[in-house]
Amino acid sequence: MMSIALGLLILRLVVGLSFMAHGAQKLFGWFGGYGPKGTGGWMESLGLKPGVLMAVMAGAGEFIGGLLFAAGLLTPLGAALIVITMIMAIVTVHGKNGYWSTANGYEYNLLIIAVALGVALIGAGDYSLDALLF
Repeated sequence: MMSIALGLLILRLVVGLSFMAHGAQKLFGWFGGYGPKGTGGWMESLGLKPGVLMAVMAGAGEFIGGLLFAAGLLTPLGAALIVITMIMAIVTVHGKNGYWSTANGYEYNLLIIAVALGVALIGAGDYSLDALLF
């Protein structure tokens, strides 16, 4: 069905491209980000050491996961990278603040996890590289 394929494409593009941008902030300092050194310093303040390595790993997970998810290529792998990143965000930053995002809680992270898992389980849809290649 075209409407299902189009809906999946919209979900994949918005979530995937947003994750690519977050990764680019950490990896390259684009879009107002702080790059590996600045992000690494913040991560070390959370107790994640070595900070620069952690920033590069998080940025790579976001960038590659977002790229795969947006393109609908190896969608379960892209979704897994997004889910892992969000679980780490919940464990290290947001979980202690409760549910609501207005209190810096994990509401938004959980929403992204649900979308990524849902798309991975449904499939990327007809407008994806997965459909074209597999």
